[in-house]
Amino acid sequence: MVVKLQRPILVGGLGLSFSLWMVESWHHSLVQLGELSLLSVLAVGGGLWLFKHKRPKNSSEQPDGILVDRATAESAIAKTEVVINQLAQESANHQALATLRNQLDQLSVDLDRQEIRVAVTGGQSVGKTTLIEVLKSETQQVTFQETAPLFREVDNQSDVGILTEAAKSDAALFLTNGDLTDSQFQALQQLKRLNLPKILVFNKQDQYIPDERASILQSLKQRVSDHVVAVAAAPVAIKVRKHEADGSVQEWMEQPAADIQQLSQELSELLLQQQQLVWTTTARQAVLLKCEAKNYLNGVRRDRATPIIEQYQWIAAAAAFANPVPALDILATAAINAQMVMDLGNIYQQKFSWEQAQTVAGTMGSLMLKLGLVELSTQAIGTVLKSNAVTFVAGGLVQGVSAAYLTRVAGLCLVEYFEQQEIALDSGSNLNLDKLRQTLQKVFQQNQQVALLQGFVKQGVKRLLPEAQPMEVVG
Repeated sequence: MVVKLQRPILVGGLGLSFSLWMVESWHHSLVQLGELSLLSVLAVGGGLWLFKHKRPKNSSEQPDGILVDRATAESAIAKTEVVINQLAQESANHQALATLRNQLDQLSVDLDRQEIRVAVTGGQSVGKTTLIEVLKSETQQVTFQETAPLFREVDNQSDVGILTEAAKSDAALFLTNGDLTDSQFQALQQLKRLNLPKILVFNKQDQYIPDERASILQSLKQRVSDHVVAVAAAPVAIKVRKHEADGSVQEWMEQPAADIQQLSQELSELLLQQQQLVWTTTARQAVLLKCEAKNYLNGVRRDRATPIIEQYQWIAAAAAFANPVPALDILATAAINAQMVMDLGNIYQQKFSWEQAQTVAGTMGSLMLKLGLVELSTQAIGTVLKSNAVTFVAGGLVQGVSAAYLTRVAGLCLVEYFEQQEIALDSGSNLNLDKLRQTLQKVFQQNQQVALLQGFVKQGVKRLLPEAQPMEVVG
C-alpha cells in the first residue's frame, strides 16, 4: 500500500525496536491523511479546582476555612489574567473573552469591598428563611443570601451548582435540624474544598428533649469541627397557665424569643476578620474564573491537537500493517512517537527537546506494556474483526488497527495530562510518571466502550483496505 507523507518528519520515536525501519522507509515520504470528527470541546464548569496556595496554620478562632492576605488574592488574579491572555493569544475572537475580562476586572474592584456576604444553605424546611429574618433584625453589617434548597433531585440546579454559587459569599451558614446524613456531610466537604469559612447551625434544637439535643450537638462537633452552634430561630410556642386568686385558671400560647446567641457570637468574631474574608473570597473567585478560562483554552487546544493525533495514528497503522510484528512487539509501532510528543507539547506550551520527546515516547510505551494495554487492545480489536470476511490480511489488519488505536490512546493521554498542567512554559523533563500512569489507564478505559471501538475499527479497515467491501462488525 502506498502512503504519502504530508510533511517530512522524524519518526524515529514511532517505534522502539522497529524505529530504524521506520526512519529509512518514511523519512523522505509525504502522507496524505484525512481528518476524523473532532473530539468534543471540554464543557465549561466541569469539576472544581482545589484552592491552592501557601496556607498558614489554622486558627481555632476562625470557622473552617483558611483566610488569605491581599497579596495572595492579587497573585490569584494575576494568574487568572495569564490564562485569559493566553486564550486571547490563541483564539483572538473567542466568544467568551469579553465576559471573562469583565469578570476579571470586577475581581480587582472586589478587593476593596466593604460589605460582608454570608450564604445560608441547607436542605428543604430546615429554617433558612426564618433564620435570615431573625439575623437581619440583629446584625446590620452582613448581607445574608439564601441558596436554593439542597438535596432535591427534582430541581434542575444541582447541589454542586448551588454550593459553587454559595462560594461567591464570604462565609456560609449550613443549616441542619438533626444529625448529619451522608448527603449533608458530603456537601460540607465540598464547602471545605472550596475553602469557604462555614458554621454548622443545628436549628430547631427546641424540638428535642435535652438529652437528645446534647447527643446530636456532640455528634455534629465530632463529625465536622468545633464551629457548630445550636439555635432555635422560631421556637415552638409553649402553653402558659396562670392560676388566679379566685381559683380560676388562665391559659394561652406564648411565642418564646429566638435563641441565636451562640450564632450571633460566632458571626461577631467572624466580622473581626472582614478584610481577610473579602480577600479570601476574591482569591477563591479568581481560581474559579481561572478554571473556567482554562476549560475554554483547553477546548481550543483540543481542536488543534485532534488532527495531529489522527495523523500519527494512521501513520502507525500503515507501518504496522505493512510490516506486521509479533503481538507484544506491536508496541514498537503503537507507542506515541517523539515527533508527535513535540507537536502536542508545542500546542500546550510544554517544551520538549528531541531527546526529551524520545524519552516520553519510550515511557509511554513502557507504561502501555506494563499495564497490559497492548494485549488488551489487540484482543478487543481481534474480536471485532473476527467475523469479517477479509481474512487474507487478518494478521496485518489487526496489528495495523491496534497500532492506530494505541497511538490514539497515547495521544489523548498526553493531551489530558497537559491540560492538568499550569499555563507556563514548563519543561518537558518534569514528567510525573504516577499521574501519567493514572491518566493513561483512565483514557484507555474511556476508549474501550464497544460502540467507540467498533467505529474505530471500521475507520481503520477503510484506511488500510480502501478497496475492501464495507465490513460488518458484531458487538
